[in-house]
Amino acid sequence: MRDNLTKPHIPPKIKIISKNKLNNNYMNKAQLIDKLHREVEGLSKKQAEKMIDVLTDTVIEELKNDREVTIAGFGTFLSRVRYARGGVNPQKPNERITIPAVKVAKFKTGYHLKQALKGNR
Repeated sequence: MRDNLTKPHIPPKIKIISKNKLNNNYMNKAQLIDKLHREVEGLSKKQAEKMIDVLTDTVIEELKNDREVTIAGFGTFLSRVRYARGGVNPQKPNERITIPAVKVAKFKTGYHLKQALKGNR
């Protein structure tokens, strides 16, 4: 007869996979390039990749220079400063630390994108 003081069940290490990746509910850069190549007549995959690279590089450069990038109806990319603040060292909970200010990217959804996500478009 077993006693009630048995070791607790410890589950094996599990690789955590995002639910979206598990269900294939995402699009990566290669898939976006392929979609552009198929949708735009006469556009090669190299040209589609260049378009994506130029778009992302331009948005990054503009945000670094504190400028907004607006695509009408889709949304606005903007940068904001997350100001310095106090925090707690997670390895030493009794120790207070200062979390430095950092520039972060934000995205403000445009009207047409909002409507499409609501199912009104």
